[in-house]
Amino acid sequence: GVAEVAVGAARGRGGVVLMLTFGTGIGSALFMNGNLVPNTELGHLEIRGKEAEKRASDHAREADELSWSKWAGRVEEYLRHVEALFSPSLIVIGGGVSKKADKFLPLVKVNTPVVPAALQNEAGIVGAAMAAALP
Repeated sequence: GVAEVAVGAARGRGGVVLMLTFGTGIGSALFMNGNLVPNTELGHLEIRGKEAEKRASDHAREADELSWSKWAGRVEEYLRHVEALFSPSLIVIGGGVSKKADKFLPLVKVNTPVVPAALQNEAGIVGAAMAAALP
């Protein structure tokens, strides 16, 4: 998230920006006017009686053998939930699936603009290097 806000898809965006990574679980980073809000664990939100990441992570897509369309429906349901909680101005999707955004993002219909991470799966590595370089 730090890298996407500094040099990626969320660069220059004010308000609430939400970075979500879909992989083994669902990672999250919440920003307010470019400042990281610490300790978000939005993959643990409950959707239909389960942790969201058990339904909407990329791991869930593979384990449940979901088509991209079926999985996009689960992602949309999750995004609608976080959208209702935070009213973000932008949602950035990262993790391994960001390389395949064309397979599912056009199927996801929410009110907030949703874009793939510009740095794709490398956003975490770049963000960690940026954080390590801070005094």
